[in-house]
Amino acid sequence: MKNTYFTPGPAELYPSFYQHLQKAMDEQIGSISHRSQRFQDIYKFADDQLRTLLNIPDTHGIFFTGSASEVWERVLLNCVEHESFHLVNGSFSQKFYDYANALHKHTNVLEKPFGEGFDAADIEVPEYAELVCLTHNETSSGVQMRPAEMHKLKRKYPKKLFCVDTVSSSPYPDLDFGLIDSAFFSVQKAFGMPAGLGVWIANQSCLEKAEYLQQNDTLTIGAHHTLPVLWKHYKTYETPATPNVLYIYLLGKIAEDFNRTGIDTIRRQTEEKGRMLYKFLDASDAYEPFVKQDRHRSQTVIVATTKQPSADVITAAKTANMVVGSGYGKFKESQIRIANFPAVSTEQIASLIDQLKK
Repeated sequence: MKNTYFTPGPAELYPSFYQHLQKAMDEQIGSISHRSQRFQDIYKFADDQLRTLLNIPDTHGIFFTGSASEVWERVLLNCVEHESFHLVNGSFSQKFYDYANALHKHTNVLEKPFGEGFDAADIEVPEYAELVCLTHNETSSGVQMRPAEMHKLKRKYPKKLFCVDTVSSSPYPDLDFGLIDSAFFSVQKAFGMPAGLGVWIANQSCLEKAEYLQQNDTLTIGAHHTLPVLWKHYKTYETPATPNVLYIYLLGKIAEDFNRTGIDTIRRQTEEKGRMLYKFLDASDAYEPFVKQDRHRSQTVIVATTKQPSADVITAAKTANMVVGSGYGKFKESQIRIANFPAVSTEQIASLIDQLKK
């Protein structure tokens, strides 16, 4: 019997992934040239489907990288001359901040304890910060920052560039790309694919900043996948180097499937499954939600504190062919993490809840 993966990435593969992969193999997609018209058509198709799904305007380009982690470095090199500002409340928002330090940027940080969230009213962006780095969904702790709060913050600081990490939540967040300059995600989470592809969305303001920085002889915006080079190739739906053609093809197909379902339906289903899980955790004697404030609770990665060792819970679930994620870092032995991605159905969530009740 197959396992159902409730892990937060790599995660359960989207049900249609297998048929799309078979078709790609039949059509030998993995062998075509990335300088061919066939690849340009594949890139354009994925671009069109993502634009529809995420409501991305023509002011933004869509670029492919090796991973989402790569984008942390790319956006900092291309959009920050001196200072960045980071909201940190978990391990992945911390890593975004750590990358800025490693690149010798002057870093400003507003930090909250692991498991606590941010509201726009909490935040004063430093005067000289050029890039505001936000994490929509903190995968390590199960905290989300509502898009409405991000939009409020951008309206308060309209001249600053805003970049949002949506790695473990896209396509769920309803970002207004008229306000958000850049966002990025990877495909091994809510898009239900294996790992190996990052997606970077960036607007003309980001490009203009990169072109400005490129003129400074004392700075580097990188030697690989710089935003000006990515954008130059993007105009003809090409890439600077050989990309993961197979995964770009598969991402386009899965985004098309999502569009057939409808993004409003996907968001509604995500919230319905999230309510089921939080209702169970709130009423349970054996578990409790780690994130206390309802408005900060993730809808896509639910984190629960376990009364017994989490390894026992994970082992018991595995005997029922359900794979649950462990807590992150120092919470490995006292928490579980449950991915609530589109690949997991309401019925599968109900079965998991029945298993956890045991």
